[in-house]
Amino acid sequence: MPKNIPLDERIIFALDVPTHEEAMRLIERLDSEIRFFKVGLQLFMAGWFKTIDALVERGCKVMVDLKFFDIPETVKLAVEQLCGRGVTFATVHGNDPILRAAVQAKGDLKLLAVTVLTSFGEEDMRAMGMSGSIAELVLLRSRRALELGCDGVVASALEAGPLRHELDKNFLIVTPGIRPGTNIDDGSDDQKRIATAKNAILSGADYVVIGRPIRDSKDPIALIRSLQQEIAAGLAER
Repeated sequence: MPKNIPLDERIIFALDVPTHEEAMRLIERLDSEIRFFKVGLQLFMAGWFKTIDALVERGCKVMVDLKFFDIPETVKLAVEQLCGRGVTFATVHGNDPILRAAVQAKGDLKLLAVTVLTSFGEEDMRAMGMSGSIAELVLLRSRRALELGCDGVVASALEAGPLRHELDKNFLIVTPGIRPGTNIDDGSDDQKRIATAKNAILSGADYVVIGRPIRDSKDPIALIRSLQQEIAAGLAER
């Protein structure tokens, strides 16, 4: 059954900027078109909850992407700090005890398990002495995360299709590494497993995370609308 997610919430805009003031300028410019924003490590370290609280006050949804990874009790206590603040998604990264502790504390949050970073390629697997593929690792981690009570996963579009095929259809897939246009792999990107918004949605993603392409665009509103058209087309076809 398709999830009832408004089109203006399908794009999660990554507020990858160094100050609260710069984040607010972007929010004020974009929140007529986008109603979901991501606060990551850089911005959170700059202002703690200031931007998160401002987004919630504006009626926007927030993904707090801190990728909690520590001993289980520390992760549990960290996740508790987000509860009751109006945050929609939070991310956690780790083994079974870490995920289990985060789930115990998630309260009103939806918890997303990070599978494999989109900057990670097959050559990185070999360098770490791993013999399997990224797709196999993502599937393994996703299965365990869902069994332990996470609400969804963060995974690239390249793995979204197999996850939808192999696992429960109702869990959330949030997909970073989204690039506009058709010539998306020119070798200049620090993310290796990338895709268009349409292909991510066709593969089974529920949300796409986009930052720099919108932030650096000469006409971000036009780009957002174009990306939303891609998403709508992908939803219609899948």
